[in-house]
Amino acid sequence: MDERQAHGLWVIAATLALAMMLMLFQVPDWLRWSRPEWVTMVLIYWVMTVPHRVGIIAAAVSGLILDVLEGTILGEHAFGMVIVAYATFLLYQRLRMFAVWQQAFIVFVLVGIQQLACHWVENVSGNPEQNLLFLLPALMSGVFWPLVILTLSAFQRMYAVS
Repeated sequence: MDERQAHGLWVIAATLALAMMLMLFQVPDWLRWSRPEWVTMVLIYWVMTVPHRVGIIAAAVSGLILDVLEGTILGEHAFGMVIVAYATFLLYQRLRMFAVWQQAFIVFVLVGIQQLACHWVENVSGNPEQNLLFLLPALMSGVFWPLVILTLSAFQRMYAVS
């Protein structure tokens, strides 16, 4: 493995770690439901731009780490992120051609699917949520997608991740 490839992997891991730190910030209860899914958005970006490097395994590992950090059922986020990574991998060539606002809508749908998968796991485990506020992070992720794509594409160009 040459130095450039190792450097690119470091950037991908660092952005995923930064997204996990953003998920750990404490927010007031009234703002808790409107927190975007940073890790999922970063994962979608990297699967969309470098699918030969980031895929199902990265999604599963990121999801398991997020489960441990947030104290949720082990495999809950991993299950949702694997679904999102697989769907993104199937659509990555089309996603690259879409305008940013169209990508934001797709991100809204993908994060919504992840939220539904996590909600399903919680219901099966006996911790049902009785309202639809669990889908609000999907909307906020779509809103923040242009910021995420601009930031990560700058990192990709700066560090020549390919």
